[in-house]
Amino acid sequence: MTIDKSMNILIVDDYKTMLRIIRNLLKQIEFNNVEEASDGTEALAKLRSGQFGLVISDWNMAPMTGLQLLQEVRADARLKATPFIMITAESKTENVVAAKQAGVSNYIVKPFNAETLKEKIEKVLAHA
Repeated sequence: MTIDKSMNILIVDDYKTMLRIIRNLLKQIEFNNVEEASDGTEALAKLRSGQFGLVISDWNMAPMTGLQLLQEVRADARLKATPFIMITAESKTENVVAAKQAGVSNYIVKPFNAETLKEKIEKVLAHA
């Protein structure tokens, strides 16, 4: 299976350093078309006005959390098929369950490296 490395990826995190880390990891695995949003509201606006092949979002953000963003994406007819990877520092079972119920494509627990990110992206896009 070939993965389109030129697809647009939206990364969402309210922590600038984390955005930079994720962008650098994506660059290491040859994904260069990366846009950033610093919260769920901004991310939703970008998703609705552009074409993205993948969303990678942090869970803990305000005013809109990653879970709320995921729910909005899945409720939007045009966006609902967009692969969505959730990143969180907590691996609490109830969080994983909530994200799964909301339709998350995959889940990454911090800290993670380029190899983990690559595996998750490949797994998600193989089923997209």
